[in-house]
Amino acid sequence: MTSVALVNTCHPERSAAKSKDLRLFLPLLVLLLTATNLHAAAPARFNGQAAFALTQQFLNVAPKRYLGSPGHAKAEAFIKDHFKPEIAKGHFETDSFSASTPAGLMDMRNYIVKYPGKKDGVIVIASHYETNYPLRDIGFVGANDGACTTALLIEIGNYLRTHPPQGYSVWLVFDDGEEAVQSWSNSDSLYGTRHLAAKWSQDGTLKKIKAFMVADMIGDKDLNIDKDANSTPWLLDLLQQAAKNTGHSSYVFKNQTAVEDDHLPFQQRGVPVLDIIDMDYGPHTMTLPDGYHHTAFDTIDKISAHSLQIAGDLFLEMIRLIDQHG
Repeated sequence: MTSVALVNTCHPERSAAKSKDLRLFLPLLVLLLTATNLHAAAPARFNGQAAFALTQQFLNVAPKRYLGSPGHAKAEAFIKDHFKPEIAKGHFETDSFSASTPAGLMDMRNYIVKYPGKKDGVIVIASHYETNYPLRDIGFVGANDGACTTALLIEIGNYLRTHPPQGYSVWLVFDDGEEAVQSWSNSDSLYGTRHLAAKWSQDGTLKKIKAFMVADMIGDKDLNIDKDANSTPWLLDLLQQAAKNTGHSSYVFKNQTAVEDDHLPFQQRGVPVLDIIDMDYGPHTMTLPDGYHHTAFDTIDKISAHSLQIAGDLFLEMIRLIDQHG
């Protein structure tokens, strides 16, 4: 706090005038200093506009990212390029594996970016980065279905790099092979997270995971995050609280669903899970019964920086609430 001293003078009439001027000035000075302090103390926020820009960059580099394609390799390079500091510190892991699919044996890779915390335990946030393999011959770029959530995780990484976790460690997982290679089934889907859940079960990592959260299809301009019956109830409760705390209550739980997504392999192994997803994407018509989902209409003009801002706010608040819960 800056103090202002009143100095006596040999001209009392000037002293009175100065005192009056200072009385008028002091409230303005206090307001100015308070505003400055509030600005300095304002917490850093997730940047939804930056996440949107990253989505556009990702789509420019790798519009088609189906397994085995040149675009898939470019998508992987894009992800790695944004985590050079973590690679240098040894906090970036490449989980390479081969999976048996209806199209034969296919090479896949999960990427795990680690931000060490101060408490024993891990919060995982995951998103798939590839595009749907059966749609490889149409103009499907998956702006909402994979691209924007890849960008979301990169931007969360940018935040965590400058604001390291104060509670549990946070790991970002860019998982591969979420989409079916032929048609969705228990064996033809979720290749990356099925592999990772099995690996972490064997090496003991699974026991350290306090929550496994998935980001999927949350760039939708008309955002409303589903209440997913396959998610852990206490994490759904925390998501509702996170929405209230961030002023985003109107964007959650309008619809109830039971989604088969990347959280299932972890749910099946007893890990608390949460799927943050909006399955109701675009108008449902005779020609588009599922809206824009898995169509060539899933393009960047259907998503928004505002929705990505909401999602980013929710994930960062969920980290805080899970830290408190544990």
